[in-house]
Amino acid sequence: MSDNILAIIPLGKQPWQTLDPFLFSVHHLDHYPAGNEQLGPAPGTAGRPIGQDFGGIDGWNMYHGQTVPGFPHHPHKGFETITVVERGFADHTDSLGATGRFGKGDVQWMTAGKGVNHSEMFPLVNPEGENTLELFQIWLNLPRKSKLVEPNYQMLWAEDIPVIEGKDEDGKTHRIKVVAGAYKNVNPLTPPPHSWASEKDSDLAVWLVSVAASGQLTLPAAKPGTNRVLYLYKGAGAAVDGVDVENYKGVQVRPDVEITLTAGSEAVELLVLQGRPIGEPVVQHGPFVMNTQEEISLAFAEYRKTQFGGWPWPSSEFVHPRERGRFAKYPDGTVEERE
Repeated sequence: MSDNILAIIPLGKQPWQTLDPFLFSVHHLDHYPAGNEQLGPAPGTAGRPIGQDFGGIDGWNMYHGQTVPGFPHHPHKGFETITVVERGFADHTDSLGATGRFGKGDVQWMTAGKGVNHSEMFPLVNPEGENTLELFQIWLNLPRKSKLVEPNYQMLWAEDIPVIEGKDEDGKTHRIKVVAGAYKNVNPLTPPPHSWASEKDSDLAVWLVSVAASGQLTLPAAKPGTNRVLYLYKGAGAAVDGVDVENYKGVQVRPDVEITLTAGSEAVELLVLQGRPIGEPVVQHGPFVMNTQEEISLAFAEYRKTQFGGWPWPSSEFVHPRERGRFAKYPDGTVEERE
C-alpha cells in the first residue's frame, strides 16, 4: 500500500460514504424507457413498490415518484445540495416559487439554509426511445453560522462550467469538469455566497474526471488538513499512486501530494470530493442537518408549523411540458433560458 493512500472504501449500496465537509453522495444511473403523455414510463409501473421503488427493476427506478420518476416535494434544512445531471433532465420546483429544468451536464447548487421544500423529478421527455438519466447529488454541510441563512439556488449551466481536456505523454486523453474548486490555474464558477465553498481557505473541490484506457493523469496537490476522496464509478479500475483499485471503490488519499491515476483496460471515470473539514458537531435526522439534537427538534417543530412556506405548485411531483427547454426561474421572477 502506498503511504499516500489512507483508506480504500467499498462503495456498495448507496449513499456513498463521504468525509467532512460532505455529508454523502449518490450516483443515479437509470436507463428509463420511452415516456408517456405524463412524462412517466410508457410501459407502466405494474409490480413496482410505488413510493419506495429503489429496486432497479429493468435497470431503472421510480424512487418516490408515483407517475414520474423522482423525488416529490420534501424539506431540507441546514445544508446544501449539489446536483450534477450528466444525462437526462431534472425538473426542480420549490416553496419559494422557483422552478426550472436542467440537464445535459448542468449543475444545480441549492443552499437549503433555514428551510425549503423542493421536488426533483426526472421527466421522460423522449416518447420514442430511451431516456437515460445519470446524475450525482452531493450533500455539503453548512457551518453553524450559515445554517439559518435564507434559502438560495443557482444554476451552473453546462456551457459555462470549465472543462479541461488534455493528453498524456502517450497521447491518451483526459478530461476534468471543474464544478467547484480551482484545478491548477482554471477557476470554477462562483459558488453560492454562504456555501462552505465560498470560505477563503475551504480548499473545497468537486471535479468529474475521466481518463482514457491505459491513460495517465496526475492530480495536483491540495492543502494539508484537507479531506480528499476519489470515487471510481465507471471503468475497469485504475492504479492510484501505483496501487491497483477496482471499480466502484472510494480512495481516500493524502491531500498535500500529487496523485497519479493510471486507467486500466477501459476508460475510467471518477468523482473527486475534497475540502477542509468544518469540524463542528453534526446531528442529522432525515433531511435536516444541524449541530445539536435540540436544533433538530426545533427544525421539525418549525416544519410542522410553517411547512417552510408551503407548496405553491399543483402537484407534489410537478413537471414541465415535454417541449420545454432548459431554464431556471428564480424566486425574484428572474428567468434564465438555455437551449
